[in-house]
Amino acid sequence: MASLADKFADNLKSERMRRKLSQEALAHKAGLSVSYISMLERGQRTPPLETLEQLAKALAINPLNLLG
Repeated sequence: MASLADKFADNLKSERMRRKLSQEALAHKAGLSVSYISMLERGQRTPPLETLEQLAKALAINPLNLLG
Protein backbone atom coordinates (compact mmCIF):
# COMPACT_ATOMS: atom_id res chain seq x y z
CA MET A 1 0.00 0.00 0.00
CA ALA A 2 1.36 3.40 -1.01
CA SER A 3 1.95 5.97 1.70
CA LEU A 4 0.12 9.27 1.73
CA ALA A 5 3.37 10.99 0.72
CA ASP A 6 3.71 8.67 -2.29
CA LYS A 7 0.10 9.29 -3.31
CA PHE A 8 0.66 13.04 -3.03
CA ALA A 9 3.79 12.86 -5.21
CA ASP A 10 1.99 10.83 -7.89
CA ASN A 11 -1.11 13.03 -7.81
CA LEU A 12 0.89 16.25 -8.01
CA LYS A 13 2.75 15.10 -11.10
CA SER A 14 -0.41 13.70 -12.67
CA GLU A 15 -2.40 16.91 -12.11
CA ARG A 16 0.47 19.04 -13.42
CA MET A 17 0.82 16.95 -16.56
CA ARG A 18 -2.96 16.84 -17.10
CA ARG A 19 -2.87 20.64 -17.28
CA LYS A 20 0.16 20.53 -19.59
CA LEU A 21 2.25 22.59 -17.17
CA SER A 22 5.99 22.30 -16.85
CA GLN A 23 7.50 22.12 -13.40
CA GLU A 24 8.73 25.65 -14.02
CA ALA A 25 5.25 26.93 -14.86
CA LEU A 26 3.72 25.28 -11.79
CA ALA A 27 6.51 26.61 -9.59
CA HIS A 28 5.87 30.13 -10.88
CA LYS A 29 2.09 29.88 -10.36
CA ALA A 30 2.52 28.47 -6.84
CA GLY A 31 5.36 30.80 -5.79
CA LEU A 32 7.77 27.91 -5.24
CA SER A 33 11.10 26.87 -6.71
CA VAL A 34 11.40 24.42 -9.58
CA SER A 35 13.75 22.24 -7.54
CA TYR A 36 11.17 22.04 -4.73
CA ILE A 37 8.45 20.99 -7.19
CA SER A 38 10.80 18.32 -8.49
CA MET A 39 11.55 17.05 -4.98
CA LEU A 40 7.82 16.94 -4.18
CA GLU A 41 7.05 14.94 -7.31
CA ARG A 42 9.84 12.47 -6.55
CA GLY A 43 8.63 12.04 -2.97
CA GLN A 44 11.81 13.50 -1.49
CA ARG A 45 9.92 16.21 0.39
CA THR A 46 6.52 16.36 2.06
CA PRO A 47 4.88 19.79 1.94
CA PRO A 48 3.36 21.65 4.87
CA LEU A 49 -0.36 22.36 4.59
CA GLU A 50 0.21 25.93 3.40
CA THR A 51 2.23 24.63 0.46
CA LEU A 52 -0.39 22.00 -0.30
CA GLU A 53 -2.95 24.81 -0.51
CA GLN A 54 -0.67 26.90 -2.77
CA LEU A 55 -0.22 23.98 -5.15
CA ALA A 56 -3.94 23.19 -5.23
CA LYS A 57 -4.74 26.83 -5.96
CA ALA A 58 -2.13 26.95 -8.74
CA LEU A 59 -3.68 23.79 -10.25
CA ALA A 60 -7.25 25.06 -9.65
CA ILE A 61 -8.24 21.92 -7.74
CA ASN A 62 -9.40 20.97 -4.27
CA PRO A 63 -6.39 20.27 -2.02
CA LEU A 64 -7.88 16.87 -1.15
CA ASN A 65 -7.41 15.83 -4.80
CA LEU A 66 -3.67 15.87 -4.19
CA LEU A 67 -4.00 13.48 -1.26
CA GLY A 68 -6.65 11.03 -2.48
